[in-house]
Amino acid sequence: MKIAFASPGTPKSGILAVTVAADRTLGALGRELDQKTGGQLTRAMEQGRFKGKAEEVLNLVAPSGLDVARLILVGIGAPGDFDANGAANAGAAAYAAAQNSGEADLAVAVDAHDGIVGEAGELAAEAAFGALLRSYRFDKYRTTLTDDKKPSVKKVTVQTESAKAAKKVWEKLEKVADGIFVTRDVVSEPPNIIYPETLADRCVELSKLGLEVEVLDEKKMKKLGMGALLGVGQGSVKPPRLVVMTWNGGEKGEAPVAFVGKGITFDTGGISIKPAANMDEMKWDMGGSGTVIGLMAVLAGRKAKVNAVGVVALAENMPDGNAQRPGDVVSTMSGQTIEVLNTDAEGRLVLADALWYTQDQFKPKFMVDLATLTGAVIVSLGNEHAGLFSNDDDLAAKLTDAGLKTGEKLWRLPLAPAYDRDIDSDVADMKNIGRPMNAGSIIGAQFLQRFVNKVPWAHLDIAGTAWAKADKGIVPKGASAFGVRLLDKLVATHYEG
Repeated sequence: MKIAFASPGTPKSGILAVTVAADRTLGALGRELDQKTGGQLTRAMEQGRFKGKAEEVLNLVAPSGLDVARLILVGIGAPGDFDANGAANAGAAAYAAAQNSGEADLAVAVDAHDGIVGEAGELAAEAAFGALLRSYRFDKYRTTLTDDKKPSVKKVTVQTESAKAAKKVWEKLEKVADGIFVTRDVVSEPPNIIYPETLADRCVELSKLGLEVEVLDEKKMKKLGMGALLGVGQGSVKPPRLVVMTWNGGEKGEAPVAFVGKGITFDTGGISIKPAANMDEMKWDMGGSGTVIGLMAVLAGRKAKVNAVGVVALAENMPDGNAQRPGDVVSTMSGQTIEVLNTDAEGRLVLADALWYTQDQFKPKFMVDLATLTGAVIVSLGNEHAGLFSNDDDLAAKLTDAGLKTGEKLWRLPLAPAYDRDIDSDVADMKNIGRPMNAGSIIGAQFLQRFVNKVPWAHLDIAGTAWAKADKGIVPKGASAFGVRLLDKLVATHYEG
């Protein structure tokens, strides 16, 4: 979809969306349109119970006195609360209301409302960003879609008095959108298409952006002692991989920032097999790796002035005759041993070796891992927040702030030595699960902490946020790419030279 910016005005065709503040407060363009239509906007809002709440929409088909086919009113709530996230959600709401209209052109006017704090150019660019992100669809395997089921909007023009400034902001936001689409694409693919080898190939393709990409096969991982990662993948005919993506945009020799992703391309649970219901959703158990891949695409695409490394641990967890058994003991790259009591607690096993490898090889400033690690985090936080665990208060605070600024919200949960006792094993250094129904998300994070070697680290459990069951704001139903915007904001705010 094409994105453009222009000065405010009334188009001669297509659809025009205009923002309305709380209590049905029209801006300058809105008042002009209301006058041209003989008060039609005011009457429609009153009759339609439209209040101007954030993301509220009202459609006026064939408005009198105007040449456009449709006029859409988009609520923004209180102007003082209208920030970058609000603008993105407004753009998304306008696109969602117009996408199946039959019209190809949508103009979105971010109107001048008294009390708006943000810069007009930035808000316009964010509105375009929201419209583009909401337009994402994964229709690759659909062959019988009728035209009325396909989105008709091909171009979005955001109207603003600061079009030049908007274009400058858009240059970076467009690269962020590109990375988000990379994540959504790989997470949406079916498991017969995306498995460790082919996901590694997708990473290699990103070398065209300037990333250095290295793929470690079974032989290399065995030489490094990655028994935990290899153990998870041994039940599949699809061999595991560890992929290392490096971006050198900062000062030569400066320690990188590091991101590590869980990449279980399909998770049956192994011998501890999952129930059949909804097992198809386990194609996105590689959502953490998908976010890391998309983030590295963003950093390279926008030429971020930072040294960064992204490591993804890729395996398929299957229950064949060679599969890992409950009761097996595996050795990790760190030298520590793990008693595997549940083969469905496999994400922490692949991350154990990936985290140790990352800190050992790169000596990073910090590590952030992302994983669809536990169903328990959904019990705790639902689908609104991801769980945040960290051994470093400063890193945790920066991540929380970045989450608030991007709308990808985090909630910090505790780590404490008392929880460590729950994973002490009778036969090995640790076991991979704790007591049933007891702090499952915390136990998973406590396990991972044993492999970070005191490097500043944070673990984001994104099990509840990696996939959207329904359209919401800038995220259409499906893969959300949660974490790409958050971590890009973290890097841009605190770590770029």
